[in-house]
Amino acid sequence: MNDSATQIVQQVRERTISVSEVVEQSLTRIAGEGARLNAFITTCEELSRRRAWQIDQEVAAGIGLDRPLLGVPVAVKDNICVASAPTTCGSQMLADWMPPYTAMTVRRMLAAGAILVGKTNLDEFGMGSSGEYSRFGPTLNPVQDELSPGGSSSGSAAAVGAGMVPLALGSDTGGSIRQPASFCDVMGFRPTYGAVSRYGLAAFASSMDQVGPLARTANDLRLALEVIAGSDENDMTAVAGLEAPQRAAEGARYEFAVVKESLEAPVTESVAAVVKAALARLVAAGHRVEEVSLPFGEDALAAYYLIAAAEASSNLARYDGVRYGYRAERVETLLEMYERSRGEALGDEVKRRILLGTHALSAGYVDEFYNRATAARQRAAEQFRSVFEQADFVVMPTAPSEPFRRGEYAEDPSAMYAADLLTVPASLAGLPAVSVPFGSRDENLPVGVQVIGQRWEDYRVLEVAQILEDLR
Repeated sequence: MNDSATQIVQQVRERTISVSEVVEQSLTRIAGEGARLNAFITTCEELSRRRAWQIDQEVAAGIGLDRPLLGVPVAVKDNICVASAPTTCGSQMLADWMPPYTAMTVRRMLAAGAILVGKTNLDEFGMGSSGEYSRFGPTLNPVQDELSPGGSSSGSAAAVGAGMVPLALGSDTGGSIRQPASFCDVMGFRPTYGAVSRYGLAAFASSMDQVGPLARTANDLRLALEVIAGSDENDMTAVAGLEAPQRAAEGARYEFAVVKESLEAPVTESVAAVVKAALARLVAAGHRVEEVSLPFGEDALAAYYLIAAAEASSNLARYDGVRYGYRAERVETLLEMYERSRGEALGDEVKRRILLGTHALSAGYVDEFYNRATAARQRAAEQFRSVFEQADFVVMPTAPSEPFRRGEYAEDPSAMYAADLLTVPASLAGLPAVSVPFGSRDENLPVGVQVIGQRWEDYRVLEVAQILEDLR
């Protein structure tokens, strides 16, 4: 499936293709390439075919032709609830759990005419940067099988990259949309924190979790954002803060601040070369580029992993074998049930982060760890604000390297955490950020250029994504 969501909507409206035909193309790709890449945990074949037939009847009657996602097949990361399908979070803990409600983001996409074709694979509970920590097996990279697809939205990125769907939803806590987008050669957008409802998203780190789209074009990202953004009475952090989605004036010129440290080691020379090439094209197109120093670096990474782990230890406490989810059998005491249920059903990476977070919040260590991390978070936000007094956007690589090989960091999880080095600053500050694929230098490996904007200027960030797409 090579058509964009925008093209599919136009074709359905013009009746040059039926929604049923579009959905069958998607399901065929999922059954073939999707199975090979292990991109999906659940496929909604019967549901999507029935919904496609219904929309075809409506189109024939001239009903609802103005729906912005009319007939578009979409995939949803399997930590986002859908009442008609299991939501596993990639974990044995929720392997058979059917949620009683549907996430607000999914509701809005369905109301806009989209067709849900399946739930995508992910690192367990969104904790991972490689697509290898799912209880349903690793996701493969559609660019090269032996490469990591990134994480944790590995299945959504692979599904879009392999042409199974033109549009997918992922979640981004510390870079889980942007990094796999970079690794799978697609676009991924993290909206401003609070621009999109988190209702129905399984919580990992609530102060940074954000739902966002992955697509092959900037226009499709924009189309998805227009549908899913907005306030929600079910999520008090979701507010109607975005400006009206207006297009930039013809010939608009922007000031870009490139982060000096992001083009130095440990960022690879080939990644830095791609970003420099993108910046050179921006300059040639009439934009201004200035170098700035934002030395949050490893402090931001450490702060993110402490805060995220602390919030995870609280959010995942509900998975105890009592109310729902996996429960160990043949236990004699309540304590034994807790211990065995969590010990048997949660993976090593999830346990590692829960233990780190519980330690960081324990008596005697809150000031030493958690409070210092929140102070570092505030410093990162202040540094961004100072740069935005001089520039419209911040530019840096999405990831420090091209896609690494699957299993490369299996014995050294802390080394894998460094893959989030350049995505966590925007997450800490709650800023909108997009990853745009911009060619490669070594062995045809994909590289993403990351653009970060000011809070609530999401549509301007996507304008820049369009500019970069046109300059490739």
